[in-house]
Amino acid sequence: MQRHPFYGLGLATLGALVLTPDTLLMRLSGMEGLSMLTWRGIALGCTFWAIFLLTSRGPRNLHLLLTRPGLTVIACQSANAALFSLGIAVAPVAVVLLAVATMPVCAALLSRLLYGEPTSRATWITMGAVLLGIGLAVSGKGDLAASPGTLMGALCGFGVALTLGLSFVTLRHAPALPLMPAMGSGALISGVCGLALVPAGALTAGHVLPILATGAVILPVSFFCLSSASRHTAAANVSLLMLLETVLGPVWVWAFLGEAPSPRMLLGGALVVTSLALYILTTRRRAPRPAMVPPVGSSRSKYPGGEARSAEGAEPPLS
Repeated sequence: MQRHPFYGLGLATLGALVLTPDTLLMRLSGMEGLSMLTWRGIALGCTFWAIFLLTSRGPRNLHLLLTRPGLTVIACQSANAALFSLGIAVAPVAVVLLAVATMPVCAALLSRLLYGEPTSRATWITMGAVLLGIGLAVSGKGDLAASPGTLMGALCGFGVALTLGLSFVTLRHAPALPLMPAMGSGALISGVCGLALVPAGALTAGHVLPILATGAVILPVSFFCLSSASRHTAAANVSLLMLLETVLGPVWVWAFLGEAPSPRMLLGGALVVTSLALYILTTRRRAPRPAMVPPVGSSRSKYPGGEARSAEGAEPPLS
C-alpha cells in the first residue's frame, strides 16, 4: 500500500528524538567501552527477540536472515553497536557525533551506487545545511585537538555512519526481511563479543541501570522506528533526521550534568533543527496526490498535473 511520504519521515523523526538521550545515559553509567558494548548489545538483542517471539504467529520469513540482505543488516547492526560504544569511550562525544553526522552522505552514495536510487536536490541542500550547523556546533570546543583517542573516535564514528547507512539502504530494498530478528541478532553478536573481551570485574564497574535503559528501551524503540522508516522513505532521509542526536544530545547533558553548551553550539543546533523542519514541511507539501485508475492494458498511470508514473511505481518526490 502506498503511504504518504510524511509517514516515513514521521517514523524517522520519532526514532531520532527517542535516541537523543542515549549518550547522556552512557555518560551516566561511567563504564568502559567493552562493558557498555556488552550490556547494550545483550539487552537490545534480547529485547528484540523477546518482542518478536511474543508477537509473531509463525516463522515470519526467518530464513531470510541467511540471505545476503539479512546477513548485511546483521553485520551492520553488530558493527555499529561496537564502534559507537568504543568511540564514545575513547574520544570526546562531539568528535564521534560529528563523524556520525556524515551518515546522510554515506546513505545517499550507497543508495546511488548499489541501487541507482536518486537523491533529490532538496535532500542534498539540507545535508549541506545540517553538516554546516553541526560543524559550527562543535567548532567552539577545546577538546577536539588531534590525539590518538580523538582519531580513533573519529574513525569509529565514520564506521557507524557507513554501517548504519548501508543497513538503511538494504532494508529499503528488502521489505520482506524481518526487522526485529535481524537487528536483535546483530546486537546479540556484538554483546557476546564484548562479553568475551571485557576484563574480569569490569562489567559491574559503573552504574548498570542507565546502560540497561539504553539497551532495553531507548535503542529498541529508536532503531525499530528508524529501520521501519527506511522502508517508507529514502535511506538518506532517515540518516538525515538521525542528525538530531548530534545537536540535541548535548542539550540533555546540559540539563542533567550542568555542562552548558557554547553559543556556537546553540547557533549550530538552531541551524540543524531549522533545516530539518523546513525539509520535512517541504516534503509534506510536495506529496503526490492519489493516482487515477489507469486504463485496462495501460503500462502507465497518470497523476493530476500531467505527471506520469510506471505501473510498478516510482519513488515519490523527496521520499
